[in-house]
Amino acid sequence: MSEREIDQQLVERAQRGDKRAFELLVAKYQRKLGRLLSRFIRDPAELEDVAQEAFIKAYRALPSFRGESAFYTWLYRIGINTAKNYLVASGRRAPVSADIGLDDEDGPELDERVPDNHTPETELMNRQIVETVNAAMEQLPDELRVAITLRELEGLSYEDIAAAMDCPIGTVRSRIFRAREAIAAQLKPLLDIGNKKRW
Repeated sequence: MSEREIDQQLVERAQRGDKRAFELLVAKYQRKLGRLLSRFIRDPAELEDVAQEAFIKAYRALPSFRGESAFYTWLYRIGINTAKNYLVASGRRAPVSADIGLDDEDGPELDERVPDNHTPETELMNRQIVETVNAAMEQLPDELRVAITLRELEGLSYEDIAAAMDCPIGTVRSRIFRAREAIAAQLKPLLDIGNKKRW
């Protein structure tokens, strides 16, 4: 049975009033939703409040969930909208961090990904790259920043991003392309990337 089918069964049980089924969905996606929302809200206390509000909204809207998209796609859309509304209400713009979680237990250990070549020069270059990517992402318009975050940091498919952002797949592809181009333009001087080479 696929993850989507398991989620659908839990959703159907929750729709029939089984609170434990919804608690299982919360437990399953709380960390992932928190990671996504941390790209918008940096303060841990605010982040917890917004994530909780997103789950409350999802619970209240559960009767209208028809399973046309995966549950987590639907939940992410609610989470993104909740975070954006929270930031608008507090007069702020969504910040984004490109510090991709190297300590993320869902992914491989750092030692398995890159060889140990930590010289002062590579450490400095890595720090400059992260700072440049962070700055470039913070300058992106909201729709480009959300699209690239969902694709590159959360690993969602184009279809899931389209569902989460409530727009056509072609629009998602365009937004991700434009975001990558903007980030590549900022990285070009740092990495000395040739004109035909893309990030």
